[in-house]
Amino acid sequence: MAEPYQRQSALAYLGLAARAAADRGKSGAGVRLGERAFPGQLDLRGDPGNEAFMEAVSGVVGRAPPVIPNTWTGKDDSDEDPRVLWLTPAEWLIVTATGAGDTLAGKLAAAVADRGGSVVDVGDARAVFVLRGPNARDVLMKGCPLDLHPDAFRPGDCAQSLLARAAVILCRRKDDADAGASFEVHVARSFAAYLWAWLEDAAGEYGVQVIET
Repeated sequence: MAEPYQRQSALAYLGLAARAAADRGKSGAGVRLGERAFPGQLDLRGDPGNEAFMEAVSGVVGRAPPVIPNTWTGKDDSDEDPRVLWLTPAEWLIVTATGAGDTLAGKLAAAVADRGGSVVDVGDARAVFVLRGPNARDVLMKGCPLDLHPDAFRPGDCAQSLLARAAVILCRRKDDADAGASFEVHVARSFAAYLWAWLEDAAGEYGVQVIET
């Protein structure tokens, strides 16, 4: 993992902070798009049928990993409260505050080590985008095979899928007060520039506002 002073977000070269400042107060955009830089991300594996493992995770994270497929628990703002996404029956992604991943990884690894669990810090492996607004779902539907109807992919749902042929983790956020649906997209850092360009192009017809996240 890079030293803190060496780290750059996957899209640092695009100057998104300056664009967000310029777009602040912009009205009429159907899609609001931003990069969430440097969230802590931990890959957790273990047996959900092992009560000791689940209790150990809950003791560190504040909640047991979800066992309902394709759901997540926690808050939209993982700076306030770690979010836990179901990936497979024995694997979860924990998203936490910027800078908190290292500490949480150490505590969690120690707690689950003798309970059949494992923890890997993957914070530098993925970029995270936030996509929201009245046309956010329309943009995703252009390149994602999932059924994204509001009744099929609801707030609190997540899924591994493809978006514009890039492997992603798609998370439906709960803050739908923003005049439409709100999503978080996790993608391999090596695909970040490609996917951001695709999202901006796909959202062009609705109007795009770059936001700070």
